[in-house]
Amino acid sequence: MKTSNPSYRLWQLTFRYKIIIIFSCLFSILSVATAFIPFISVYYIVYEIITALVNHQLLNSELIINYGWLAFIGAACSIFFNFLALCFSHIAAFKTLYHLKYNFVRYLSCLPLGFYTAHSSGELRKIVDDDIEKIEIFIAHQLPDIIGSFTTPVIILIILAFFDWRLGLATLVPIILAYIVLISGYRRKGIKNNMQEFQKRLVDMSNASVEYIRGITVVKAFNQTFFSFKRFYESIKAYEQYCLRFINCFKYHMAFFILILNNIYLFIVPVIIWLLGVTDNYAHFILASIFYLIFSLALPAPFFKLLYVSQGLQRAVKSVENMDNILNTKPLVEPESGLEVDNYDVCFNEVTFAYDTNEASDAPENNALNHISFDAKQGTTTALVGLSGSGKSTVSLLIPRFFDPNKGSITIGGVDIRQMKSDYLLSLVSFVFQDVFLFKQTILDNIKIGKPDASLDEVIAAAKAAQCHEFIERLPDGYQSVIGAKGMHLSGGEMQRLAIARALLKNSPILILDEATSFADPENEYKIQLALKVLMEGKTVIMIAHRLSTIKDADQIVVLDKGNLVEKGTHDELIDRQQTYYKMWQYYKQTLDWQMDGSSHNDEVAHV
Repeated sequence: MKTSNPSYRLWQLTFRYKIIIIFSCLFSILSVATAFIPFISVYYIVYEIITALVNHQLLNSELIINYGWLAFIGAACSIFFNFLALCFSHIAAFKTLYHLKYNFVRYLSCLPLGFYTAHSSGELRKIVDDDIEKIEIFIAHQLPDIIGSFTTPVIILIILAFFDWRLGLATLVPIILAYIVLISGYRRKGIKNNMQEFQKRLVDMSNASVEYIRGITVVKAFNQTFFSFKRFYESIKAYEQYCLRFINCFKYHMAFFILILNNIYLFIVPVIIWLLGVTDNYAHFILASIFYLIFSLALPAPFFKLLYVSQGLQRAVKSVENMDNILNTKPLVEPESGLEVDNYDVCFNEVTFAYDTNEASDAPENNALNHISFDAKQGTTTALVGLSGSGKSTVSLLIPRFFDPNKGSITIGGVDIRQMKSDYLLSLVSFVFQDVFLFKQTILDNIKIGKPDASLDEVIAAAKAAQCHEFIERLPDGYQSVIGAKGMHLSGGEMQRLAIARALLKNSPILILDEATSFADPENEYKIQLALKVLMEGKTVIMIAHRLSTIKDADQIVVLDKGNLVEKGTHDELIDRQQTYYKMWQYYKQTLDWQMDGSSHNDEVAHV
């Protein structure tokens, strides 16, 4: 369980590679310290020149040259130490970046599918691509800057007090005043809420942009514009609104902070004028005054840098919080020692399930499934039918444990699936969904997802059985053709057949089919049915059917209605009962006889 304190978590992640980070911090401190050597060297060079002029002495050229070399060496050392600090910080940052991204994506794979219904792809993409990258940037760049920025004021205070404590105090007062103004701005009521709202609006805009880009074909097809895509447009306007609100809330404090730091010399000049009347050593005092006036021009840079790194620290803390909100989501509970099975009968025992809740509702209409019980024997086909929203897909998703039922149990070979390791359970199940997703990789790689270590001959055999070998061979690069590259796109039927090839290659004992032939043209549907017949042989098949003609020969038909199991039996048995399935069959036959003029014919007319 991750800590609830994101600031502590950030430093915990930062010092994951402790030795490397410590070296980075040490070199950053040395870089800052040596960066002031040229200022001190120049001071003593000017001091030697003025002393020689006032006392009419010969100029000590050798000493001045030595001071010059000291200034050069100090500047060179500062650059070199800063380079080393960044090298070490980048090594730690890249190691941490790999660790975070790898483990975050791996953790996502352990979460139940219901998690993704509550979290959009845009939100998760922002965490992987933006938030984790901000943590890497913080460690690589901003951590050395933070160490240097906090070291700088200490060294500046020493320098300011060393030459003339009175002028040093006059230089320090505006710096303190500037930070009082800045901190008062941060403490204003509403700043924290505006920052949180700003982050929320940023996520909303990211989500809407992903949705807009994915739906761009629909937007263009209906001759819509960016402004007519309401959600995207409103998310950008809301982002703009909260940006302006935050800026307006903070603008005067930031303006005065910058104004004071850029004009420190205005605070020093009156003190110089006042002290001229009380000083005894004019030469020394004038030299110190010149030093402080020149040095005051260099002071804003490190303090602005301190402000910048503090903002970077806040962004990194928020990024850690976003990441941990996901990592604190409970994954599916894995058994310590998973059980295995020797047969593949699938059994639903009084399964009740509701989305987005840990407990099923007492009101059946609020549940996706209510007390579902049926057995799917190995070597048989069980078809799930029902109207949209009846729970067919939910049943299929519970089998590989994409969700856990709220009540009841699901067993395979008599073993509760919650007592199996997830890797083992998923190895038992193959899917062919209606909506096929193909990666932007070669066709060979897409098919081999079913069996990564498969040989080329095995892939080709699976492709032939799925009736897709011929169209693959016609592509310019054959099995090495990259989907989506160089304008290479596949039709819905071709994508469906590649999905079948995946399942053929995996050859798992349990097969879930979601209208696997829905995109097949009439010419190839018969061939695909033959391929599926070979694929289904000896397996436990769960088939979601929309076209009832495809499941007439199923060993068992389970009829669902609003999450309830209302009938089960063979096609002939259900027709004889003349209940829900019988009505669905009659409607289905009418759709087959439907004509373009809107009329339909009864069976007798159809046979004429």
